[in-house]
Amino acid sequence: MSAVETLLAKRTALRRGLLRWYDREARDLPWRRTSDPYHVWVSEIMLQQTQVATVEPYYGRFLAAFPTVEALAAAEPDAVLKQWEGLGYYRRAKNLHKAAGVVVAELEGRLPRTAAGWRALPGIGRYTAAAIASIAFGEAAAVLDGNVKRVLARTLAIRESIDLPATEAELWQAAEAMVTAHRPGDVNQAMMELGARVCTPRAPQCLTCCVRNVCDAAAAGLQEVLPVRTKKSATPHYEVVAAAIRRHNRYLMGRRPDDAMLGGLWEFPGGKLADGETHAEGLRRELLEETGLTVEVGPRLATVEHAYTHFSITLHLYLCNAPDGQPHPHWHTRLRWVCPCEFDDFAMPGATRKLLEACDLRNPAPPA
Repeated sequence: MSAVETLLAKRTALRRGLLRWYDREARDLPWRRTSDPYHVWVSEIMLQQTQVATVEPYYGRFLAAFPTVEALAAAEPDAVLKQWEGLGYYRRAKNLHKAAGVVVAELEGRLPRTAAGWRALPGIGRYTAAAIASIAFGEAAAVLDGNVKRVLARTLAIRESIDLPATEAELWQAAEAMVTAHRPGDVNQAMMELGARVCTPRAPQCLTCCVRNVCDAAAAGLQEVLPVRTKKSATPHYEVVAAAIRRHNRYLMGRRPDDAMLGGLWEFPGGKLADGETHAEGLRRELLEETGLTVEVGPRLATVEHAYTHFSITLHLYLCNAPDGQPHPHWHTRLRWVCPCEFDDFAMPGATRKLLEACDLRNPAPPA
């Protein structure tokens, strides 16, 4: 039997178990207290690759700042990024803002009611469109995120890597078979919730699982080895240097290009070290390339570690002096001298915030 045939044979029992458990055990989350499609949309974008506990405070603050799609569309890009600061994956915020503009300008402020309509908006893919349409409008549209993949792969005892395109296509078919006209949004959320809380990547809680009686992996004792994942290559690591260039108790900061990673955020200028470069050599080279300034490299102020999705960095901040010349944005879209009292007004990358927490730029001194 194919995965879909196996799913169809046990669908009634699966759906019944999931919905009973969800009705009894679902977490009381703020975006579950509303069917407002704008609120559901914001929550689904925030929840992409981000844990629920991280999203909760951002969700409330973001909606307080932009309570309607019209308010979001009218906002300045920097204001949107500031509200998103610390949540990561900033392209989500930029696409959310861009899509709000499309809704207001082209759809007269009316949000789509179907998954197909949502997919026509910037930054919304198959999963997110289905989640919004099923939760807010009751469309029988299937979702497939990491949690749902794991639940289905174990329930159906799929032994092929879930990272393979063929396996993912099979999982999509199974997910689509799970949703019907009856409570599609709740079925989708129940599978996501089960994967997050019970059918976890390690040490799944099979004894308390609401669908253990129809789980093929549990029956075969395979729950600890499924799902199979393709082994990933080692994550690259880079040494990065940045400059706190001070003039009149203000520091030079640059706004990253909108189309770059972390686009639109403000940072201390600098960059990755080239092979064989010392910190001072790399910093002088980067500053000359990015700003046209020739700097004197002073003491190291802070060193922090930061991990991104596909690489990690060690970031070193140095106090620097550039007594002559005016900086020009050769890579950044803007450069600005910023007083320490203004730092909180700017949206900055997480690594830059870590540097600010690690040193006091009002009274900079080298670490002991």
